[in-house]
Amino acid sequence: MALALLLAACDSGGRPNPTGNDAPVVTITSPASGASVPESTAVVFAGAATDAEDGPLADTTLRWSSSIDGLLGSGDSLSVATLTPGQHTITLRADDSAGATGSATVVVTVVGTAPAIGLDTIVRGLDNPVYLTAAPGDTSRLFVVEQSGSIRIIRNRAVVATPFLDLTDSVSTGSEQGLLGMAFAPDYGTTGRFYVSYTRLNGNSVVARYQVSGNPDLADPASGVTILGVAQPYSNHNGGMITFGPDGFLYFGLGDGGGGGDPEATGQDRSDLLGSLLRLDVSGAGAYTIPAGNPYAGSPSFRPELWNWGLRNPWRFSFDRQTGDLYIADVGQNAYEELNVQPAGSAGGENYGWNTMEGTHCYPDSSPCSPIGLTLPLLDYDHGDGCSVTGGYVYRGNDVPSLAGHYLYADYCSGWVRSFRYQGGQAVSRLDRNALRPGGNITSFGEDARGELYILTGSGGVHRIIAR
Repeated sequence: MALALLLAACDSGGRPNPTGNDAPVVTITSPASGASVPESTAVVFAGAATDAEDGPLADTTLRWSSSIDGLLGSGDSLSVATLTPGQHTITLRADDSAGATGSATVVVTVVGTAPAIGLDTIVRGLDNPVYLTAAPGDTSRLFVVEQSGSIRIIRNRAVVATPFLDLTDSVSTGSEQGLLGMAFAPDYGTTGRFYVSYTRLNGNSVVARYQVSGNPDLADPASGVTILGVAQPYSNHNGGMITFGPDGFLYFGLGDGGGGGDPEATGQDRSDLLGSLLRLDVSGAGAYTIPAGNPYAGSPSFRPELWNWGLRNPWRFSFDRQTGDLYIADVGQNAYEELNVQPAGSAGGENYGWNTMEGTHCYPDSSPCSPIGLTLPLLDYDHGDGCSVTGGYVYRGNDVPSLAGHYLYADYCSGWVRSFRYQGGQAVSRLDRNALRPGGNITSFGEDARGELYILTGSGGVHRIIAR
């Protein structure tokens, strides 16, 4: 399948982009805007650099690099036939005798022949499945959350008749409410503990802990203990995603409480839990404790549970199981959807901007705003392209090597699936994955114990991503 090709120039086609008052003036003359660059075809990069005092700079001071492939070589002309398929930012840098650096860039997306991928439908007929996961080390079963209140087991491509846990009598299902998330404790094999996220009959959000029974296919319904409850002023923007991070703590995503435009002003309020991701230590016997490393642990003014804030509705978020980077897909209001990446090693406390901003834009568009102090999304897209982002995972399985390192995400309304790789703080190799469109509304992605990925649809389908 051919990847889309684009060659466009940054800084008006490689015009000089000096980094200081006395920096060399650097110009890229090749490739030209609009050129076609098939995979494995030699691409000639040509440029020059001039310094006000030193005049034209020698070839050896000119260095070419790619945002995907790293350092390419040096000289005023360079031929490369090994560019990786995807979108490259090509940079030409030059240093003068005083150590000042000038640079210019062009963006090249290389045509490639990607291995074929597709979907394998595992089951159909579930009741609005909204999440899929697996117990640690369990490669024989999948656990699927149905919004109506049941957790179902899939084994050998069939749904086990009796639900693993049935909470339909305890769960509200109006608007965006329901049973919304599930997470197995990292030590599930020894403790039998797992956690669920749902909205009570009164609409409030709950995280509860349960135990598996003596039958591994059945939870003990009498073991339920509420560890956290959060009042919800409206029936939408509940968030509801829960997952354990690589640090062993439980992360819980909450929307801004609902309504339109954040009427309760929770997005920028650190004194409440709404509009935030929480980080909780649930390793003890009680409800939870605050991890000492939380950004507001011990604060007299802010909720110590907060890990980050300024979110509208982080319906789905995930950790890259290899790097630990945190990907947060935040559903927008009327105009923009956004994707955020919090690098592993972050101390938390990021303010993702809602409702000062929607995506990379002021909210509303007509109002002035400042991005100072905010963490802007890695990327966003407008509602001409979709209406509600569904976050996914970075692929770390073994069955589809061509997807390795790619983060997959979708749009609930438009039904498309796309991917990118996170590199150097940028989204590179951005691709449409038309072969992964299951048809209908994509409610969620899922990841099994081996790192293989699944797509869930509101019509009841569970589809595994495969190589063809």
